[in-house]
Formats: sequence, C-alpha cells, structure tokens
Amino acid sequence: MNRIAKIAIRHWKLLLVWNVLVLGITAVNIKITPKVWNSQAQLILPNVTSDSNADLGKLGSFRDEGVLFSQQINPLNILSSIATSDHVIESVWDNDPEKDQFSRLGNYKKLFEVSPEKESTVISLNVKGSSPQLAKQRANAIIRAFRDRLQELRMDEAQQRSQFMSREVKLAYDKLIRAQKSLSEFKQRTNLVNSEEQTKEIISAINTLNTEQAQATAQAQAAQARVRMLSARVALTPGAAVKSVRLKENKEYQLIRDKLSEIEVALVEARGKLTSNHPQVQDLGYQRRVLRNQLQKYIDNYQGVENGVDVAIGDNTASLAEQLVLAESQAIGMISKVQQLQPQIDKLRASLNSLPQKQAKLLELQRQYDIAEGVYNGVVSQVEKAKLSAFSAYPSVQVLARPMMDTKPAGPKLRLMVLGALLASGFGSAAIALFLENRNPLLSPKDIVQTNIPVLASIPYIKNMNGKLDTKLGGEIEFQRLASAVSLMQLEKGRLLVASATTGEGKTTTTLGLANALINLGFKVLLVDGDFRKSELSDSLGYEQQINWDSRFRQINIRPNLDLLSVNITEDKIAEFVARGEFEQHLNYVQDNGNYDYVLVDSSPVTLTPEAALLAKVISKVLFVVRSTSSHRNYFCDSIEQLTRHKAEIAGFVVNGVETRAQGYIYGKNIATVQSVQ
Repeated sequence: MNRIAKIAIRHWKLLLVWNVLVLGITAVNIKITPKVWNSQAQLILPNVTSDSNADLGKLGSFRDEGVLFSQQINPLNILSSIATSDHVIESVWDNDPEKDQFSRLGNYKKLFEVSPEKESTVISLNVKGSSPQLAKQRANAIIRAFRDRLQELRMDEAQQRSQFMSREVKLAYDKLIRAQKSLSEFKQRTNLVNSEEQTKEIISAINTLNTEQAQATAQAQAAQARVRMLSARVALTPGAAVKSVRLKENKEYQLIRDKLSEIEVALVEARGKLTSNHPQVQDLGYQRRVLRNQLQKYIDNYQGVENGVDVAIGDNTASLAEQLVLAESQAIGMISKVQQLQPQIDKLRASLNSLPQKQAKLLELQRQYDIAEGVYNGVVSQVEKAKLSAFSAYPSVQVLARPMMDTKPAGPKLRLMVLGALLASGFGSAAIALFLENRNPLLSPKDIVQTNIPVLASIPYIKNMNGKLDTKLGGEIEFQRLASAVSLMQLEKGRLLVASATTGEGKTTTTLGLANALINLGFKVLLVDGDFRKSELSDSLGYEQQINWDSRFRQINIRPNLDLLSVNITEDKIAEFVARGEFEQHLNYVQDNGNYDYVLVDSSPVTLTPEAALLAKVISKVLFVVRSTSSHRNYFCDSIEQLTRHKAEIAGFVVNGVETRAQGYIYGKNIATVQSVQ
C-alpha cells in the first residue's frame, strides 16, 4: 500500500486532472441525459391448436389445423419480426410528435422492444418515451399499426394465391360452359327420351363409370394444378423435389454435411492462428476435400439425369416438396384410375351400338359436361381454400394487457452512471499510473544486481538534518554495518570517495553517518568537502564558505576524532585545481600531519561536474550512493561508466531512502522468560 501511495503522490497532478475530468463528464451526462419512461403491453396469439373447418357446399369441405409450433419455426418470432419491421415502425414514426428528434428510422426503432415470452403464446411489448403519456401513445400506435400490417399481409397472401389459381378457374369455367351449351343445344334439337329398360341399365352403368372417371379426372387435374402451384413455389420439378427430399432425409449425407461444417469452422480458426503450411491446416484441408468428394458422390447418385435438385433444401422447403410429391402421386393415381375405367366404359359403349347415333351423342355430351363440372368444382375449391388459409400464415393477435405506464422514469440510471464513473476513475487512474511508471526510467533493484557490485548498506529515510551534524547520526544499525564493511576494505591511505550520479541521492547524509559510525568504532576521520561548487557538506555542518579566507583550504575540528577540510576555489579553476595535483598535494599534507585513519571525500554529482571523475584518480576506492525512489537509470549507468573509465574501483553501493520496519530483538532476560514458559 505504501508503494501504491508513493506512486499516486508522484503522479498526483495528472491523476487529479483525470478524476476531475471523469467527474465532470459524469455530471454533464447526468444533467443532459433526458429522462425516459417505459410503457409495457402484452399481446397473445389465441387458439393456436384449434381446428378450423369450413363447408363449401357442392365444392366440398375445407379443414385447417391452425397455427402449429415446431422446433424449426416459432410463429411468435415471425410476428415479433413483423411488429418491429420498418413498415410498421415507419407508420408510427410518421405520426410521432417527436419525429424531428430522430434523424433516421433506425434510431427511432430503438424505442421499441418486442420479445416473445418462453413457454407461452404471449408477446411482450416495451416502449420508451420522454414522458409517460408519450410512451403510452407510442405503445397504442404500434399495436394498431401491427394489426393493420397483419391484415394487409393476409389480404396479400390470399390475393397472390387467388391470382395464381385464376387462370385455372377461367379455363375450367370456359370448358364447363361449352359442355353445358353443347348438351342443351343437342337436347333441344333432338328431344331424345330413353324409355327402354335395357337402355336405362346400360346408360346407368355408363353414367356411373363416367361419374367415377370424371371425379378421378377432376381430382387429377386439381392435383396437377396444385403440383404446378407448389412447383412454382419451391422452384423444383416433382422429380427433383423427390430426389431433394430423399437426399435431405439421407442420414449419412446429413452426417457428412455436419462433419464438413465442423471441419470448415476448424479450418478457419486454424488459418487465423497458423500458417497455410502448418500440418494441422494441411490435415484439415485434406479432410475437407475428402468430405466434399463424398458429398458430391451422394449428389451425383441422387441427381442422375434430373436437373435442379436442391442439395441445401431447408425444413420449410422440404415440407412443400413433400406436398408436391404427394400431389403428383395423387395426380398419377387418378390418371391411372381414369385409364382403368376407360376399358369398362368402352365395353358398355359397344353394347350401345344398336342404339341410335343420337343417343350415343347425348351420352358423350353428358359425359363431357360431368367432367367439366368436376374440374371446375375442384379448382374453385382450391381457390376458396387459399382464401381461408391466409389466417394460418398470419393469425389474429389480441391485446392481453393494454399499455401501462411506469410512474418512475426508467432512465437515466444514476447508480449505473455513478458506478461507471467510479470504475472509469479507478481503472483509468491505475492505467495512467502504470503507463507513467513504465515510461519513468527509475533505477530498479534489477539494475543494481546486474552490475555485480555488492550493496554494502540500505539506509532508511533520515529527516531533520537542519544544517548541523546530529551526533546520533551513525548510531543506526545500517551505518554501523556500513562502517564495519568499510573497516574491512583495503583502502589506499584510508581514503574513500563517496559519490552519486546526481543531486538528492543522500550522498552527504551517508558521508556524515559513515563518519560518525567510524568514530564510534574508535577511528579518527577526516571529512573532505569535495563538492567545490556548492560545499553541501560544509553547509550541513554549519560552516559556510568565506571569501576572506587566507588560503584555499580551511581545516576545522568538528568533534573529537572528526575534522573537516573545506576548499575555497572559483568554479573556473576547479578542474585545473584537481587535474594539476594541487588538491592531492594538500590532502597528503593534511593527512600526514593529522594522523587520520580514514579520509571520507564527499564529491560532487558525477554526471553534473567533471571534477568528480578526476577525484577518482586521487581516491581510487568509491562508495556509490543511490536512492531507491528517485535515482535515474540512465544517470546511474553513465556515472558507473565514467568512474570505470577513470580506473576507479567501486567498492560497493549504498541504497538510501529504503523503507524499513523496526523489529525488536528477543534478547537477554526476554530469552530466559521464553525458556521458562517453554
């Protein structure tokens, strides 16, 4: 949590801007988003399984089993699609008082939601509006438009069926009138009356057979008319329809088709992930070719010489194709029956050769009239059936629950908007922080480890230096460990250069802490202010540079066993001062006369001044200080490279500003207490 807090503090300005922006956008959205009310209604499809029977008199009877649900087609889905069609929505849109607020019909359509409820014949209707009254008005308008559209579709369905059959009706009617006219004229002209018993029996038998033949012929022609109608609807010949249905019902063929679909889906996914030469892609391609060849063999076997076989016939088309095959079978059966009756009729006619020619002519005209009447009745029956069956395709819909208004607006949803704002604020802040952290080239522990240079101490954050040396500084365990490590080093003349890449790394604090820790170990230490430009070490100890010094050097006793050597020199002479050896000569002089065990030189930042690298020639051992939360990776690497180039030996790192958690020691009497408890 502390790390997260530090990251947030480091980028607080940008995070504050982001959160204020999110808050402002949310407030504007809440203010400008209009309120929306919902109006709900329910429609029901009644009598979906009841039969509808109609008596057509001499034309026969008609039976309709009503609207049937199936796994393939749900009438409620079809009706829902009609309710939300552009035709219905546009008729509501034209009379809407807020029509000008919607530039496109697609935007206006979003106000209406129509969905069939599961396990029922109810359709739910949900309509939005800027006011409760407008929502209810729109709900009533779409119900009216929906009902009007259903009526239009019914009329169009009946009209199309009637138009298709009108030609057949006209032809059958013309034949019936001609037959009736010929029979009437012949009777009037001949005035024939058959009074002989034998003639009556023969004529009765012939009439019976003629009637059966006429009925069979009428049924055959009606079936043929139905064949032509169904063939036009499915765009298949009867033979092609039979083969298409057989091909659809072939389980092996369907199994291969399903397998081919799975292979093609897998091939598309494999091509999206793999190259075309990948073995998996090659294997899937080979399997697809094999399955396609097998399907083609099935198609060729079923198709034969018949053209137009539908290899992708659907369930609806298959149902019509089955009706087509059944109608053709009925037509063939009736024609066969007509052909079987003809020899019997011919035999009876032969027995009438003794009858006058006019009597035979009368019988022939009567037969033709019966045939024409049967054909006409059959075709008219089909037309009436088409009119009544329109309700099967587009059934009547009733209002189960009239539109009701919500007293409370359905939108905008303030909780969701606030939750969205909180999520956007949280995730956006995290993303910004991570992005900035990734771009921020701070030094990481991994960078230090890669140098193969040991970390001698990890110093916690030290506050309140206040310009004077704190005598307690150096008593911390971290500085004591650092002093112990330094005491074990082989330092030339006891000299150690304390350096850092840039300012703010804690280099001066580390130098003071190390000096106090060495004093506590019994050593005599000389502190040298090697930052000739700013003299931060001298300022920290309360000794500022003075222009009226008698010489360039000033040696001050800070406390017992601790002295300070400060240098007063202009900035333009610093590099020459170090490079020509004047600094080294005076340091040798002071060290010979002072009998110091260790000389700690607090240098200037390596990347900011040239004299820091020059001091490395005088003092070969370097203690490099870095700060865990502010050191720059590039400056760090550049400093190590410069010191190495000047043949300096980096003895170790001091990581400054590390977060530590104090933990007491179980020692002394506490141990005895623990043992006694045990």
